[in-house]
Amino acid sequence: MQDVPSLVAQAREGRPRAVARLISLVEGASPQLREVMAALAPLAGHAYVVGITGSPGVGKSTSTSALVSAYRRAGKRVGVLAVDPSSPFSGGALLGDRVRMSDHASDPGVYIRSMATRGHLGGLAWAAPQAIRVLDAAGCDVVLVETVGVGQSEVDIASQADTSVVLLAPGMGDGIQAAKAGILEIGDVYVVNKADRDGADATARELNHMLGLGESRGPGDWRPPIVKTVAARGEGIDEVVEALEKHRAWMEERGVLAERRVSRASREVETIAVTALRERVGSLHGDRRLSALAERIVAGELDPYAAADELVAGLTAG
Repeated sequence: MQDVPSLVAQAREGRPRAVARLISLVEGASPQLREVMAALAPLAGHAYVVGITGSPGVGKSTSTSALVSAYRRAGKRVGVLAVDPSSPFSGGALLGDRVRMSDHASDPGVYIRSMATRGHLGGLAWAAPQAIRVLDAAGCDVVLVETVGVGQSEVDIASQADTSVVLLAPGMGDGIQAAKAGILEIGDVYVVNKADRDGADATARELNHMLGLGESRGPGDWRPPIVKTVAARGEGIDEVVEALEKHRAWMEERGVLAERRVSRASREVETIAVTALRERVGSLHGDRRLSALAERIVAGELDPYAAADELVAGLTAG
């Protein structure tokens, strides 16, 4: 058993090993998870959470690393949560701590952690919300959450971040993919990376056109900016940071930031409650209560929905 109060205190002091142990408790759904979350609750809520997503190959890791450098120059402590595909053998993250972020490995003001999706749809690990809270409570000013790569149903990042950054690159058909995947609905800031390639201006124009289609924004509403970068050379990264800070200021001014965080907490509570209920239902396999309801359905005395209502009522009452 881990000494949770000691781990939390050490994490607050910026000790990477303590942060790693806390996130491991989260990932492993440890019996001490409730104790960890209770200890972190009063310490979290200060970090600015930025989600970074986009199709594979657009340069997410390189862009994330460049953003880390920019925030470190500004004196910010940065946490990076890089969500990777799961290994089919170990269940762990395939890519591990990103090679492209190795420049920051020795920086005590940066904490980088890879997490496996473990088959979770949406591009984020199921434990991501709690891991973000660990990094927040550990004193990170900014938490960058890089997703495994966006697909048609993988837009969960919008529900986990204060600000969502969508990366595209010229010559990858990203314009059409963005429209298909619903990315145009989740981005707060759009970045056309690898802007030194042919077609970058055309990609930006196409994106701008699509953002304008069906636009129903009123005066004062946020219109996502489009920033062109060459992340491998650090070009345009300061402009991305500027766009992020403008969005944060806009959200704070209008109360949107607080609304997003409340909504995020609501979803987290719902997920925990549904998971707990599912576990209780799963443990009923072979239970007489479930069998009795099934027999009544077969006999035509009860329909499946009514049976489910009875089962849920019994579980919640018990």
